[in-house]
Amino acid sequence: MILNPKLERYDYLDSHSKSLIKKTIAFFETRGKAKLKIDDHERTWYADFLEFERKEQLFATFLTPEKYGGEGARWDTFRNCALNEVLGFYGLAHWYTWQVSILGLGPIWISDNEEVKQGAAKLLAEGGIFAFGLSEKEHGADIYSTDMCLTRQEDGSYLANGSKYYIGNGNKAALVSTFGKLTDTDEYVFFVVDSQHPNYELVQNVVNSQNYVAEYRLNNYPIASADILATGRDAWDMALNTVNVGKFNLGWASIGICSHAYFEAINHASHRRLFDHYVTDFVHIKQLFIDSYARLSAMKLFALRGVDYMRCANPDDRRYLLFTPMVKMKVTTQGEEVINQLWDVMAAKGFEKNMYFEMAVRDIRALPKLEGTVHVNMALILKFMANYFFKPAVYPETPTMDKPVNDTFLFNQGATKGLSKTRFHDYRMVYNGVDLPNVNIFKKQIKLLKILLMAAKPSKEQSKDFDFLLILGELFTLVVYGQLILENAKIKKIEDDLIEQIFDFMVRDFSKFALQLSQKGSATRVQQMICNRMIKRPAVDEARNTRVWDNYVYPMKDQYEMNP
Repeated sequence: MILNPKLERYDYLDSHSKSLIKKTIAFFETRGKAKLKIDDHERTWYADFLEFERKEQLFATFLTPEKYGGEGARWDTFRNCALNEVLGFYGLAHWYTWQVSILGLGPIWISDNEEVKQGAAKLLAEGGIFAFGLSEKEHGADIYSTDMCLTRQEDGSYLANGSKYYIGNGNKAALVSTFGKLTDTDEYVFFVVDSQHPNYELVQNVVNSQNYVAEYRLNNYPIASADILATGRDAWDMALNTVNVGKFNLGWASIGICSHAYFEAINHASHRRLFDHYVTDFVHIKQLFIDSYARLSAMKLFALRGVDYMRCANPDDRRYLLFTPMVKMKVTTQGEEVINQLWDVMAAKGFEKNMYFEMAVRDIRALPKLEGTVHVNMALILKFMANYFFKPAVYPETPTMDKPVNDTFLFNQGATKGLSKTRFHDYRMVYNGVDLPNVNIFKKQIKLLKILLMAAKPSKEQSKDFDFLLILGELFTLVVYGQLILENAKIKKIEDDLIEQIFDFMVRDFSKFALQLSQKGSATRVQQMICNRMIKRPAVDEARNTRVWDNYVYPMKDQYEMNP
């Protein structure tokens, strides 16, 4: 389940994609860990990586839709996630320049502007990177309130004025897709600018890292009609649909980071002797490794299944709109939990400057906070809860979507309104197909959550209390998380022991959030009673614990170490 880049064969990819990912791994391993750490500490711009990607046509192959690219070029979410995981494995910096290029390209590929599309494809082939000018210093994620303005001139052209903040790649981007408003109509607009233009003022790098996360200002920047991607509602939808595509990558970066950190932690602990025992002999250390392995496996099972729903999406099947923010929100926060547990093993070693781990503990915190906070994504997820539980629809079974084809629908998602009308297949069919002790306990917890929603649903006041709704959303999220994990466990033929170990923590997490909900000041007596009934103990099975340790966890020791 956990990526070992030195052993992974990538036989499930076509030969060209496989070769590019193997070359990417070789790039990092040849440079070695010492160079990775020096560049991180010195905050060195990753020009060598960008030269590698230009030479190998990495971004051009992976990020150019089939219609606009050369041989092997396509936008293929399945293979993109393989590269996501590898880039995350070697650190957030190199993943970040890829991620914000994806965001910057989103509005371009969504648009009807063929001239800009052809230009972007050419720039990708030249090794160009891209940026997404959406957020602003004063407004953050409140894109309703943009102060970036396009003013129409007598000759029909425009002048752009305003600033953007927290824009990755803003220093070198070949094109910066920029969101603003037309001053004469007050309509939203998306347009492209060149970061090297004299009227593009690069104000500062707002972070202290290898990445360049720009504040930039447009000063009477001339915009022609040919530079405009969309206006009005189309521009608004373009912004949100781009984020739908981009936010999915965040979970994969977490998976990559946690995987590398896991190898480092188990290598350290299995060779360190304290009190005449190896650290891995201690019961509490074993439990931390078992739990974090189960959590990391669940992250990957869920995110992989999320790929299938993104790739099968169409105007009549928009289930991905629930699963995508969950990969962004749930997988990334689980990544924090994994690193927390591994850090309890690593202790002070996790601070040392020559360890990958000290990068991981810093970078894992960033991912839940990008492309909308956890709270913003939870507000989105809650829109789907009623239909998910009470109005299931019938869909054909979704297979593993691993074919080497272009994901055309992602750039034709359409209007972003009407989310609450989205329907889902019946989660009960998935859960009822599994008869295992912890899964059965979890099913009882789900039934109690449904009872809460029917018999003691949030009042009008509680529905306005996002602190209350956030915890309710955590409970709902766990149900969806478990569903896709079970779907993929069946597809991947995951052994019962690992499934049970995953649902061991799922039962505990559900109980934790149920307790938190019952303790909210606004919780009614009936709500408290039902929540208290949700608190369950996982099935105790020491033999299973031992098997998971012996068959999954401990065999990871000495299996991977980055080249020095």
